[in-house]
Amino acid sequence: MTSGPDPLAGLDPFGIFDTEAERLDRFFASLDEDGWNRPSRCEGWTVRDVLAHLAGEELYNHACLDGDIDGFYELLDHEGVRGGFEGFNEWCVRKRRLLPVRQVLDEWRAKNGETRRRMRALGWDASLDTSVGPYPTGLQAFHYDSEYATHADDVGAPVPGEEAPGRLDWRVRVGMFALDERGAKAGIERTGDRVLVTVDGMGADLSCEEFVEATVGRLPAAHPIDPRLRAALRCLA
Repeated sequence: MTSGPDPLAGLDPFGIFDTEAERLDRFFASLDEDGWNRPSRCEGWTVRDVLAHLAGEELYNHACLDGDIDGFYELLDHEGVRGGFEGFNEWCVRKRRLLPVRQVLDEWRAKNGETRRRMRALGWDASLDTSVGPYPTGLQAFHYDSEYATHADDVGAPVPGEEAPGRLDWRVRVGMFALDERGAKAGIERTGDRVLVTVDGMGADLSCEEFVEATVGRLPAAHPIDPRLRAALRCLA
């Protein structure tokens, strides 16, 4: 468990969401056919598939905003989607593989733009109807922030050097919050650019970059971290 002050204090989840969505939009707008077909860091998905995933998951995001999670699950049942959210993600990608990529990009831009506007208008303390029950809008935005930053890295969207330190800082802080929220049996102590992790007597001294990658399930397979620590730190993917 984390200790000390609230790691999210002073962060604007809605502003971060805008920044990461705009980063992806700029990157997607720059791609040619080869760029769209390049493999992403998500196993089995091209860059185009990542866009299809983002566009498709707006169905869930809007169900949360509309207070219609039951309708969301009814639709998945009607479509024969199985396997929880992993099955939903694959269905979203599969449905869009034969569509013109610009059509999928336009879909994502419009639907995600609406999601961001509506969440900001609701404000931090409003309650959303989510798959885990009522949940604060501001905290939900932080989860979306992490997902968008992760997928931006998955597809290789560039991060200007002047943005990188602040981006890394909020991602570490969101990871610390998510571990605490899940009740993870992990002790987390951040000192400067290092994060000390302890679980059941095991420890690891990670860079902030490594800690973020661990929280989103993106540490390389060859990383020497103990598999039990790896599993305990994955909380945002």
